[in-house]
Amino acid sequence: MKLTWRNIELPNFGVTEEMPQISKEVYETRCRNYYDKCKSDYVVIYGDREHFANLHYLTEFDPRFEEALLILGPKNTKYLLVGNEGLMYKNVVKPNVEVILCQMFSLMGQDRTLSSSLYEILKEIGMKKGSTVGICGWKYLDEDDDLGIKSYFAPSFLLAHIKAIIGSMEGVTDVTSILMHPTKGMRAYNEIEQIAVFEWGATRASSALWKIVKGTTPGVSEMKAVSNMGYSGEPLTAYVMYASGKDEIVGLRSPNSKVIQKGDGVFTAVGYRGGLSCRAGLVKKEDTEFIEKWAKPYYAGIATWYESVSVGVKGGDIYSAVKEQMEKGGLSPALNPGHLTSSDEWLHTPFRPDSTEEIQSGMAIQCDIIPTPMEDGITLNSEDSVFLADESLRRKIAEKYPSMWKRIQDRQDFMRSNLGLNISDDILPFSATPGYYAPLLLSPNYVITKD
Repeated sequence: MKLTWRNIELPNFGVTEEMPQISKEVYETRCRNYYDKCKSDYVVIYGDREHFANLHYLTEFDPRFEEALLILGPKNTKYLLVGNEGLMYKNVVKPNVEVILCQMFSLMGQDRTLSSSLYEILKEIGMKKGSTVGICGWKYLDEDDDLGIKSYFAPSFLLAHIKAIIGSMEGVTDVTSILMHPTKGMRAYNEIEQIAVFEWGATRASSALWKIVKGTTPGVSEMKAVSNMGYSGEPLTAYVMYASGKDEIVGLRSPNSKVIQKGDGVFTAVGYRGGLSCRAGLVKKEDTEFIEKWAKPYYAGIATWYESVSVGVKGGDIYSAVKEQMEKGGLSPALNPGHLTSSDEWLHTPFRPDSTEEIQSGMAIQCDIIPTPMEDGITLNSEDSVFLADESLRRKIAEKYPSMWKRIQDRQDFMRSNLGLNISDDILPFSATPGYYAPLLLSPNYVITKD
């Protein structure tokens, strides 16, 4: 693969100020379909500040300080159990649910006198001995992981209460995969309204990240560099990351007061709901050895990913293609080369060794290739999000969201005409910096292109 480091100006594709909205009907349909698929009398979805995405997908409610439960029951009944502060936040809920105060979920030291216990509330809802209950936690174990042990990624106090009411754990099943499986899960496929929300978040995250990259200069602190992002309060899917130095680069670290020096390696990432963008390279203006030895072999993997992904391709084939290309330069993906993204940064991934799971229309995906091995002071990354849409879905997007469709088309044209990436029509770039990788941060307009 022939690659060139050259001056390519990044266009302004536009950033929408107004956040698109998802209708109440979409959430009602999600709840109803999920309940029908679970085939249990009651479906209990757990959520907290860190593990909010499944609950958010079904209600738009994302716990801020406390735990919460969504319970789906017979005849389309829906109950949302919240603590004291969750009760103040209930107006964000989209579908018709009965909000019930359960002060067990409140923070320690707060009032507990105004609500029934969790045990009593579950019984009042209708849960009883012999009921079947589906549990939705924040992830699930694959068959190769569970070793025959029935496990749930939900708190033990919740399972203990349910067991005490229904009589045993025999009637309890894990229904998390119905939402989170990489190709069968409901959350792997996005309605057109959700697509618009994710494009909004991904565009803004990548735009914020690019401001950080351009604000990275020797003599300023990491926190000063990050302050350039222009944060407007968008919900984050991950901590804002920034790490610099000439030793091992701890990529997941938050920025601190360390002063950036010329020659430092820098890793930075910003993630909003719908997409995380990341860039990593050296604080230099020129370095031919770095470009040839590190940056080009890495970007060859990125280019291979973009040119391999399309509707119907097996995840295992993409994994193999990226790995084989990177190995030519002595590198390998440290994790999976890409994954599904959503309201949480990592939903699941079909990009696994020997995976026969096919990439499908409706999936939001991140090109996320972390290279290894890295020498001290060397770091590389170019991560952005895309959406996969077949011809039918593309027509619907163009009709309902013409401004978004124009941004997508402009990004596609830029990747093909300016970066030399022969991407499928199925790939809808969501990033404001689509495939645009400047490995030397003091030359931010000099990027690697495919000839």
